Amino acid sequence: MAPQNLSAQSLERRRKRLGMSRTALARRSGVSLPTVNRMLNDGIGNVTFSNVWAVAAALGMEVTVVTTCSSLQLQEQEARAKAKKIMELVQGTSALETQAVDGPTVQEMTKKTVYELMSGSKQRLWST
Repeated sequence: MAPQNLSAQSLERRRKRLGMSRTALARRSGVSLPTVNRMLNDGIGNVTFSNVWAVAAALGMEVTVVTTCSSLQLQEQEARAKAKKIMELVQGTSALETQAVDGPTVQEMTKKTVYELMSGSKQRLWST
C-alpha cells in the first residue's frame, strides 16, 4: 500500500472503511473515547503522539517519522529565527534611545549573528 500523510481525515477514512465505531476504536486502542473524538474531529495536532500512534495501530496503520530537512538546514533555520529575535530586541532598544539602526545595518548584524550562532555552541543555539 502506498504511503500517505497521516491526518485526522486519513484515520477517519480508515475507521469508516473498516466499519469500526469510534467506541470500538477507543477500546481497541486504549485511548479514551473523548480523546478519539477530539482527534478525529479537531485533528491530530490536538492530542499526544502516543495517542495518535495507538489509534493508528488499532486501525492497522503505521506511523513513520520522515526527515524533512538536513541537520544543517534545521540549525540554520533556528539560527536565523534566533538572530531575527535578537535584532528585533536591538531595534526596539535603539528606537527607545532614539538611535534607530537602518535596514542594511540590521541585515548585516543579522547575518553576523547567524554566523556566530552557527559556529558557536550548539547548546547556545537551541537554548531559549
